[in-house]
Amino acid sequence: MPRPTPARSPARRRTRLATALALLAAVVAVAVGAPYVVAHARAARYPVAEAELARARQELADLPVRDRASSDGYAREQFGQAWADVDHNGCDTRDDVLRRDLATPTYKTGGDICTVESGTLHDPYTGRTIRFRRGPDSAAVQIDHVVALADAWQTGAQDLPPATRLALANDPANLLAVDGPANQDKSAGDASEWLPPNAGYRCAYVVRQLRVKAAYGLWVTRAEHDAMARTLRTCAVVP
Repeated sequence: MPRPTPARSPARRRTRLATALALLAAVVAVAVGAPYVVAHARAARYPVAEAELARARQELADLPVRDRASSDGYAREQFGQAWADVDHNGCDTRDDVLRRDLATPTYKTGGDICTVESGTLHDPYTGRTIRFRRGPDSAAVQIDHVVALADAWQTGAQDLPPATRLALANDPANLLAVDGPANQDKSAGDASEWLPPNAGYRCAYVVRQLRVKAAYGLWVTRAEHDAMARTLRTCAVVP
């Protein structure tokens, strides 16, 4: 009589399964490109809601694709007073964003609930943890316009009423406390020219840019559109 095949132990089955999964991952990496797989894994650190991603894709499809308009006439003053108190809460916009984005913020003494003196930033652009303290080194943390104002000017904002430009410059959806050097490196770049060094945040960053551009009736260039589309394909989603 033939001898019965011995049952595989649970440990042996787990080893074979792990080997098969590793082989599958290698095949997928070859098929779609290892950088894509890595970027997708990193994107899981900042997952985007499924409905939010669907909305961003629709916004990208709906945005006009045009060449940049001239930068003639652009100046920061075209967007009104910097850090105006547009919500009339008694605090300027910069401190509003610091209070929102810094962990454990502290304030000036004497009952001042606006002026942020210190805090900790978990920077989405670089993944670094940065200690903020108001003073000579406060530029280590800067407030970024997610859609840069110079870019907005060249993609439709110059045709907006002054009050709408003021709203755009102070809209919390368009503002983030970030690493100062990263903000300087970005300058006025759009998504085809600059994306956060922290690859895991790129999807959330582009989703935010699309939300702002759609809300204010701006457009995208062809290169910007294509860069955004590529980035949205790396998104990790949650229900």
